Amino acid sequence: MSINIEVYKNLHQLTNTKGESVTLIAVSKIQPVASILELYNLGHRNFGENYVQELVSKVDVLPKDINWHFIGHLQSNKVKYIAPFVHLIQGVDSFKLLKEINKEAKKNNRIINCLLQMFIAKEETKFGFDIAELKEVFTNNSLEELQNICIQGVMGMASFSNNEVLIQQEFEDLYTAFHYLQNNILPNCNPTIASFGMSGDYKLAISCNSNMIRVGSLLFGERKK
Repeated sequence: MSINIEVYKNLHQLTNTKGESVTLIAVSKIQPVASILELYNLGHRNFGENYVQELVSKVDVLPKDINWHFIGHLQSNKVKYIAPFVHLIQGVDSFKLLKEINKEAKKNNRIINCLLQMFIAKEETKFGFDIAELKEVFTNNSLEELQNICIQGVMGMASFSNNEVLIQQEFEDLYTAFHYLQNNILPNCNPTIASFGMSGDYKLAISCNSNMIRVGSLLFGERKK
């Protein structure tokens, strides 16, 4: 399988217009090493993986200057496997998980960057904080004790829907949560990332002020089951 170079060039141009850079995460889950290397050789360095075992196996054989983003649902008992190298854990959906990441980061003498996953979709299968839970976390003194994490912002996934009005509202709700972080900064917080938008809705996401998008199928083609 080969990447779509024309799509990559268009995405690269779109995400770097007007001096307002948007970080493109190439979602490389279930993609072969050869396809990742093809994109790497074009200068791309930010890749997203959903499965811990697959990510660990790729880290062993791919260049060490890749920024690996974990974008799947992360179980607490698997944090230890990615703690030594992960660049950014997106989708931290509980305070319990934050504590586990902090524990494993300390063991590795690292500060691990995290995004808090916000529950913005109307689908019950999604994970994350709602705004009330977010405020509860930020008024909990225990958060400041986690000195080996850095909360860099928020992420979220919109409903699987063709209703652009609904999706835009969900994106705006997520950006409201991002503003809350910016106005309530703690010592272990540096809220600069609002991560939302995927292959089907990234243009709308960017128009709603996303500065990090996750694109997989447009770059690599539809995944084989």
